[in-house]
Amino acid sequence: MAELEDWPVLVELFPSGWRELSRSSGAVRRLRGFGSVDDLLRTLLLHVGCGWSLRETSVQARLAGIADVSDVALLKRLREAEHWLRQMCEALLKANGVTLEPSFAGRVVRLVDGTVVREPGKTGSQWRLHYSLRLPTLECDHFDLTSTRGAGTAERLGRFSFQSGELVLADAGYSHAAGIAKVVAAGADVCIRLNPYSLPLFDEGGNPFPLLKRLSRLRKTGDLASWPVWILSGDVWIQGRICAVRKSKLAIEQAQRRLTRKRQKGKSVSGPEARKYAEYVLVFTTLSEADASTSQVLEAYRLRWQVELIFKRLKSIAQFGHVPKYDDQSSRAWLYGKLLLALLGQRLARIGKTISPWGYLTPQNSNSQPMA
Repeated sequence: MAELEDWPVLVELFPSGWRELSRSSGAVRRLRGFGSVDDLLRTLLLHVGCGWSLRETSVQARLAGIADVSDVALLKRLREAEHWLRQMCEALLKANGVTLEPSFAGRVVRLVDGTVVREPGKTGSQWRLHYSLRLPTLECDHFDLTSTRGAGTAERLGRFSFQSGELVLADAGYSHAAGIAKVVAAGADVCIRLNPYSLPLFDEGGNPFPLLKRLSRLRKTGDLASWPVWILSGDVWIQGRICAVRKSKLAIEQAQRRLTRKRQKGKSVSGPEARKYAEYVLVFTTLSEADASTSQVLEAYRLRWQVELIFKRLKSIAQFGHVPKYDDQSSRAWLYGKLLLALLGQRLARIGKTISPWGYLTPQNSNSQPMA
């Protein structure tokens, strides 16, 4: 059967030592209900990859002959697999050529984000997933599910707790003065993609900062600059910097096409000002020049974008499926399982140009016989 052939092909994409890692991470102590470590991982990937509930997964695994466990036992296995799946994700990222090592010595770097999750079916529940990952280990230190409607469900920094000395990376959805003020009050710093419409900027005298005028000086691809700015939260002034880099011509064209599509769908008003902002990557940070150069700030934001790309693949390819709502541990394990699937897809895409026409890679140690 094709599905029996597919698993060995998929295994070739896994990081080396993944079976041994299952035991050293504590995911596997004994294999009750499973014939092998392979069968355990296949069952877990059925759950997170197909979007099946735990009960449906246990039934399908039994029919496939790879497991004989109840949904309760499978939930326990999912919880125990949290560190195993996370470490596999970390190893796959390195294998895919992505380095999430921050350039800030001695700083704890956290990536916070949120995304909308729709479960399978026409009437599937819709959730907003809020999470925080530590870099470079991808350790999830915050996982929360809320409705997409009602007060307190939007993406905001206020739902997270922060420690002194941390550096928080976030996208433009978190570009609000109140959230930034909470981070600063905790003694932490931020690098946030600027939304100039939700985060007004001021100069030292309290006047609106002429951002577009300053940006006009960046005319060539790769030109970068930074300027001191202030933001206002309540009656508290917070000093920061805007770090900017001009995009490539292709990236500018792509960004402006997205604005055009949104306008055509009635989702936004993309006037000349918005189209001008689309020519740059703009990051607001509270890091001083002494703490980080302009290029270091932009590089830090690039780390956040690497993980964002993975989540884009999750939503478009892997699908989120049934979200565990039992406890934080099972939810984190489910999240790492999804990340693992997206990274496997990424790795498969990278080798896609060299894959053989007969559907699998030829083993390196195979003994080929010359033809007479």
